[in-house]
Amino acid sequence: MSNRLNYASAAPEGYKAFGGVYVYLQNCGLSAELIDLVYLRVSQINGCAFCIDMHSRDLLKLGVAVDKLVLVPVWHDAGNVFTHRERVALSWAETVTRVGETGVPDADYAAAAAEFSDKELADLTYGISLMNAFNRLGVTFRSKPAAAEKA
Repeated sequence: MSNRLNYASAAPEGYKAFGGVYVYLQNCGLSAELIDLVYLRVSQINGCAFCIDMHSRDLLKLGVAVDKLVLVPVWHDAGNVFTHRERVALSWAETVTRVGETGVPDADYAAAAAEFSDKELADLTYGISLMNAFNRLGVTFRSKPAAAEKA
């Protein structure tokens, strides 16, 4: 895979604007592990190799066990590997990412709203939306994952 365009260099102000949301989310009150788990799951759904690589590495740096990391794509079947809060966040991430298919049903919203405060749910949804945007940039412009750069 070859990188089509370095979008951050081509349009630095746009990248900086997305970066502002990213920085906000790092300080919003949701745990870094929860946010990165959601980023990883969204990136897996969208097939963004760059982001999957980056968020997997971020989770490992946070001390997340490899056993947990490799089960993110099948979290539904991973039992208590994921906390209730993580499972709700991952479910919300899937339904919002697949908005064209799901329409984000009321039952999914109710489940998320029962676990997260209004602010937390808004922040979580900002994170999901941001990662969907970054995934579209990464896939469109063929951003290379760090592992591929080393190979």
